[in-house]
Amino acid sequence: MKFEKSKEIYEEGLKYIPGGVNSPVRAFKSVDTGPVFIKKGYGNRIEDEDGNVYIDYIGSWGPAILGHSNKELMEGIEDIINDGLSFGLPTKVEVDMAKLIVESYPAIDMVRMVNSGTEATMSAIRMARGFTGKNKIVKFEGCYHGHSDSLLVKSGSGTITYGVPTSLGVPEEIVKNTIVCRYNDLEDIRKTFEEYGEDIAAIIVEPVAGNMGLVPGTKEFLSGLREITKEHSSLLIFDEVITGFRIAYGGASEVYGINPDIACFGKIIGGGFPVGAYGAKKEIMEIVSPLGGVYQAGTLSGNPLAMHMGYKNIKLLKDNKDIYEKMESMAIKLEEGIAENIKKTGVKANIVRFKNMLTLFFGEGPFKNYDDVQQCSTDMYAKYFREMLNRGIMLPPAQFECMFLSAAFSQEDLDYTIKSNYEALKSIKE
Repeated sequence: MKFEKSKEIYEEGLKYIPGGVNSPVRAFKSVDTGPVFIKKGYGNRIEDEDGNVYIDYIGSWGPAILGHSNKELMEGIEDIINDGLSFGLPTKVEVDMAKLIVESYPAIDMVRMVNSGTEATMSAIRMARGFTGKNKIVKFEGCYHGHSDSLLVKSGSGTITYGVPTSLGVPEEIVKNTIVCRYNDLEDIRKTFEEYGEDIAAIIVEPVAGNMGLVPGTKEFLSGLREITKEHSSLLIFDEVITGFRIAYGGASEVYGINPDIACFGKIIGGGFPVGAYGAKKEIMEIVSPLGGVYQAGTLSGNPLAMHMGYKNIKLLKDNKDIYEKMESMAIKLEEGIAENIKKTGVKANIVRFKNMLTLFFGEGPFKNYDDVQQCSTDMYAKYFREMLNRGIMLPPAQFECMFLSAAFSQEDLDYTIKSNYEALKSIKE
């Protein structure tokens, strides 16, 4: 494949954008190559500026569940645009959208729209503190909840520890009330609550972690979080920015049968447009301005275009829930094919799947937490990524991200991917 135009655009971008890209993973640095600039997408294919076409396993990091440029989703978009993009005033579609989300997710009675997953988690934490009157937040190492200051933390020297900033520009004073624990480790949480429980406002967790590669929370772990937060009058926040409407229509809450106090959404509920939301039971949500004293606002929150597209996207998923069975069956086929290839080639790797999400880890496993995944070989993944890219398959340009399937995939796409996977594994083994 040729990448001359992508290289030219990247060199130009370096002059005007930090690192030439607007989100770090897009720089392709962890796979030792330059970024590929995409021109358009259709179905499960994307085409770059050089005309190379790829089977797309990124899907805009999850929301392209119906595939790119889905005809039903795109139909009528020009009429919506012609009516106006933003008014800074309420519109009916915001109410329609909120009602649809609430009806889909039994744990919540009300929802507030924002513009990104980062806004959703940031606002949810502020609301949890305002509702409980407590200060501390517990998060888990390896879980990513956006780039708000109090969540850009990593663990320190101990297992149970206050966080230390992972970014310049975040004062230690900001993260002093953020405690970092080990994912899938209930004993860690119990010790934390024994020491700090009286001042812990909430636990925030990715029920299926998708930002250290795919690491699903165990049912025991998530059920334990639910019990412990109830015991200590703290709140449980499910960050469903990736999993909401992705792994099931009702998200991880439906899959695990656990109702959080607060849920955060993003990605899919915008149908590809920038959007986020957070919701909870009425008594919690009523603390948010203009009803209560927790302030949160946004000129573009609930903008008509994103709401129309998001509503259509969710409605299509609601009316076609067999999509989830189809995607999971395809993911199972992919998982089994890759697992067989690993055996044949003898490469030290493991394929992990949860519903329609997957990660190929270049390590022995098992993968239950951040420490486990850090044992993987990023060098091997980089070699594998480049082999697959040259075979026309776009994988996440980082070991610690997830592959996402869409309803637009075919059995032929899976067969070709499995065949390419074998060839790529064999090549990097040699």
